[in-house]
Amino acid sequence: MKFLHTSITVRKMDESLRFYTEVMGLQFERRCTLPENHAEIAFVRDPESGAQVELTHWEGRETIEPGEQLDHLAFEVPDMDAFLAAARSWGARVAKEPFRLAGGTSRLAFLLDPDDVWIELIERTPRVG
Repeated sequence: MKFLHTSITVRKMDESLRFYTEVMGLQFERRCTLPENHAEIAFVRDPESGAQVELTHWEGRETIEPGEQLDHLAFEVPDMDAFLAAARSWGARVAKEPFRLAGGTSRLAFLLDPDDVWIELIERTPRVG
């Protein structure tokens, strides 16, 4: 398993991107909308460590209550089915069963940690063609 990124919920994407790139010195990587999730995401990366932050803006959500800023932690797993079987045997709670986003090739799933923090699992699959 490989740690990939931390996702935080933001109120205003442009303002957050300016802060993380201009103030914090992170490098912009990419930005896209996810219509099926009613969200827009952007990734910024620390040029020294390579650590990534995913900024997530949920459509129609302009206020964030204290404690709601952390959206999820993301890990890459080589075999989603084997990992989920092991996690279930440990008693982990699966919040979303494996799925693919429209146009994507990777499989995604979400677990909940003991304190209900969302953990995204990503099984990368190569693009064909």
